[in-house]
Amino acid sequence: MDFKGSTRFFMDTVHALMSVDSPTGFTSAGVSKAEELVQALGYPTHRTNKGNLVITVEGRESGHAVGLCAHLDTLGLVVRSITDDGQLMFTSLGAPQLPSLEGEYCRIYTRDNRVYTGTILSLSPAIHVFPDAPTRPRDEKNMAVRIDEKVHNRADVEALGIRAGDFICYDPKTVFTEQGFLKSRFIDDKGSAAILITLLKLMKDAGVKPKYRAEISLTVYEEVGHGGATMSQDLEELLVVDMGCVGDDLTCTEYKVSICAKDSGGPYDYGMVTRLINLAQDHGLDYAVDIYPRYTSDASALWRSGRDTRAALIGPGVHASHGMERTHMDGVMNTMKLVSLYLDPQ
Repeated sequence: MDFKGSTRFFMDTVHALMSVDSPTGFTSAGVSKAEELVQALGYPTHRTNKGNLVITVEGRESGHAVGLCAHLDTLGLVVRSITDDGQLMFTSLGAPQLPSLEGEYCRIYTRDNRVYTGTILSLSPAIHVFPDAPTRPRDEKNMAVRIDEKVHNRADVEALGIRAGDFICYDPKTVFTEQGFLKSRFIDDKGSAAILITLLKLMKDAGVKPKYRAEISLTVYEEVGHGGATMSQDLEELLVVDMGCVGDDLTCTEYKVSICAKDSGGPYDYGMVTRLINLAQDHGLDYAVDIYPRYTSDASALWRSGRDTRAALIGPGVHASHGMERTHMDGVMNTMKLVSLYLDPQ
């Protein structure tokens, strides 16, 4: 398959997915965009009651079924309250690095389908006014959204239809550089979703099928811990494709595919992890095997639901996770190739 020739399609897919806000709990539009991309390739899809998008790919051999997943839900914010001077206090969805959000533009979605813009700021935003502007904590108690409307108090904001529980979505700021880097928020995990969709296109163009029937799930509640709990009962194993970690005490870089041996939920299936390591090694992929002590995945949700399914986790190395993230096309391609080898297309 022409992995090198898939770069443009991957980039277009990333931009398409990133262009639609889909913080966890507010993912319908993001799922619709992914559904549109997959159905254009000719694959059947359906949605679960919770909103996961499921793509079924028939295999060359019958009798076995495997699963793959990536998640479409992202980090975000929700309106917690309105201040007396008309700013929005918020609560976090997932665990965004809040200091990295200072100064970011955002959109506020109301329950009656109105959309307003704003900026996420410290409550001491001006160095000329507030002596604690450089030192005030950047956390939920000390940050707020300034709305781009003429509002002076809580009543003015409520007149716009904004209420507690409305979603606040901030810009991903997606950029591909000439040096091959992808810089964006939400590479975790729309980058992996784009990898799987691109691989589906490669398989369709080459006329190849996986060895066994594959159920690919694009989940929508991973960031809050229960996205993978509703996958099909007949899956014998699940390969989670999520971001690989880069940083302290880890060997992965942005150029590698990361194979996770253990995260905070415990070790992944020994046989699957060993098989993935051997595939990467035998086919000359640039890979790393690491431990993620502050990480969990859709596999953990699957296991907590009581499912008797083997699982493993791989993904491109991503720097500055949950902040202003970055990976490289080398890491993307190493990951895509390892997923392909796992599926065993001819």
